[in-house]
Amino acid sequence: MADGPTPPNSAEKQLGEIVADVTAKANLLVKEEIELAKAEVAQKAKRLGTGAGLIAVAGAFLLFFLIFFLHFLALGIADWTGLKPYVGYAIVCFLLLVFAGILALIARRLFKKGSPPVPQMAIDEAKKTRAAIEEARR
Repeated sequence: MADGPTPPNSAEKQLGEIVADVTAKANLLVKEEIELAKAEVAQKAKRLGTGAGLIAVAGAFLLFFLIFFLHFLALGIADWTGLKPYVGYAIVCFLLLVFAGILALIARRLFKKGSPPVPQMAIDEAKKTRAAIEEARR
């Protein structure tokens, strides 16, 4: 051994001190990782909230556009055909009704294909896994 005081970071630390040191550093590391995750989630949540707000404003503008476009279409049809404006509005209403009916039929078909909402692929995979485990036990 060397004469004089031993440096604080020497290899002659007691096992208890080393374990306590590692435990403290592990706790600090976990706390810092949690703080980093919180900051990251907060930043992403803020961005998602801002994006959702902008989408809502864009949706409102799109609704206004649709209203004015339907007026334009109705008056354009009335002018093009030489009929009164209410006839143009009636034609546009009929077209909207047909479009809504087509969408309703498509939605009905999709609902029939999607119900009941059972995760069939996951169930099949679980059955295969169970069979493999039972076969491995034998």
